[in-house]
Amino acid sequence: MKLWQKNKASLKEVETFTVGNDREMDLHLAPFDVLGSLAHIQMLESVGLLSKDEWLQLQAELRNIYTQIQTGKFSLHNDIEDIHSQVELLLTQKLGEAGKKIHAARSRNDQVLVDLKLFLRSELEILVNSIHTLFELLQAQSEQYKNALLPGYTHLQLAMPSSFGLWFGAYAESLVDDMITLKSAYDIVNKNPLGSAAGYGSSFPINRTVTSQLLGFESLNYNVVYAQMGRGKAERITAQAIANVADTLSRLSMDACLYLNQNFGFISFPDELTTGSSIMPHKKNPDVFELIRSHCNRIKALPNEIMMMTTNLPSGYHRDLQLLKEHLFPAFKTLNNCIEMTGLMLSNIEIKKDILSDKRYQYLFSVEEVNKLVNSGMPFRDAYKKIGLDIEAGKFIYDNAVHHTHEGSIGNLCTSEIKKQMQKVITSFPFASVHSALNKLIKD
Repeated sequence: MKLWQKNKASLKEVETFTVGNDREMDLHLAPFDVLGSLAHIQMLESVGLLSKDEWLQLQAELRNIYTQIQTGKFSLHNDIEDIHSQVELLLTQKLGEAGKKIHAARSRNDQVLVDLKLFLRSELEILVNSIHTLFELLQAQSEQYKNALLPGYTHLQLAMPSSFGLWFGAYAESLVDDMITLKSAYDIVNKNPLGSAAGYGSSFPINRTVTSQLLGFESLNYNVVYAQMGRGKAERITAQAIANVADTLSRLSMDACLYLNQNFGFISFPDELTTGSSIMPHKKNPDVFELIRSHCNRIKALPNEIMMMTTNLPSGYHRDLQLLKEHLFPAFKTLNNCIEMTGLMLSNIEIKKDILSDKRYQYLFSVEEVNKLVNSGMPFRDAYKKIGLDIEAGKFIYDNAVHHTHEGSIGNLCTSEIKKQMQKVITSFPFASVHSALNKLIKD
């Protein structure tokens, strides 16, 4: 069954090529397609395009289909093109003529648009919760190891003293900024395209505000042409936001791989969290972090993939957009898995003690010694030159104690301030109102 088919069937090769992996991808959209239809039929009844009895019949059957989807008892029939066709077929088989009325004032274009918006909104919420859990772990580890010093590097050369408190805390705060970009993506996703039809609206007297409220959208994509142009753009902006999270995890993973290396030796993990070698019995390989790094680097390429796939498209719908699902949808699961595995590893990290007592790290304290001379009254440039000459002459004397007190430094991590920033972003997501609206659709 195809919603667009009349009397002539497409050539089999054309049908196979154009459908592609759409059926598989559409299973991700199944619950959201039903939610969109529930809102649509309620609106149709309110403007007189469905009788109350037809609406109630359709509503009851759509809720049954939704339950089947949630319990894993739903599938696409072999001869069905997509999720929209499957739902309409089930309704028609059960309710006859009433089932055929569900598509009034709607196109597959705005139907898939609203499905995508609802799907992306749901996936972003799952991701936000996952990131928040990792954030809290990073903050806890930051406080636990705030006095454990380690070398800081610039250009991969020894620079100044750092701490594991700073290291964990840096990635916690990075997630705050990542969350801000996720909120921006959520705001763009959280606008209703339903009612734009094929991109030029409808002559039926539909009420798009009603469907927006029923689906818990913040507002409308008002201009119907832009609603269609938003396909591809919403996916790209979402991909950019999740790529930021991926970048944070990728960088953390690279640090972990370096720090586990025997030449650094700053951290270790239980044997069961690392892998061995088939030939070298001493090996403890950071395979988890290496795979996180690679998965996340691939996600970082996702915005550019979507950008290139939508390059030079004019306004209106184009089949090119179908392929975006295959690239974007799996990225959510991959990223959530990477977040979960990062949490597992960092929950079991073992930190080496007294790293900076090793003489090889003595020059990390050169700036500390310069600052001591400045505090005693020597101009900074003279103090810098003196310590430099002492190092060259092999006369450098240092104390490995550090006394940093300013905001965000070794001695003042500002953990609570960073937590407040994260909480501010998280509370700005309208998850409660969205859940309330959708629950009413499903359960009255």
